[in-house]
Amino acid sequence: MASIFIKRTLAFIIDALIITAVMWILSALLYPLIIVSGTFFIFNAWLILLAILTLFYFSYMEKNRETTLGKSVMNLRVISLEGEITYRNAIIRNLSKILWFPIIFDLIAGSLSTSNHLRYLDKIANTEVEIAEK
Repeated sequence: MASIFIKRTLAFIIDALIITAVMWILSALLYPLIIVSGTFFIFNAWLILLAILTLFYFSYMEKNRETTLGKSVMNLRVISLEGEITYRNAIIRNLSKILWFPIIFDLIAGSLSTSNHLRYLDKIANTEVEIAEK
């Protein structure tokens, strides 16, 4: 059985691929309109759109389903140590995923903290990821 760290990493990769696919589809649909209208400056806001889409995807899925598609494939779920997950919990725990790179610092801070949380923002949001019951 794979460790929870490996399962979470694989789930994150699956979710990253899903978000990348959505961004690719948006690009493919909007690019012809951008060429015709000459509004290439819209690509300056593409990272902002990626950040919003990422935060929305993870927060919405974890609040409403306690899992994302990647976590579901890996049989994981997010729980709140305070009861039910709120949007506040979900948004806080997913802030480091906005542009993918800050999650490295989140993992380092989590490993340096005295708690048993894998990520520091899980500690702040008072959430944990656990193996889901089948």
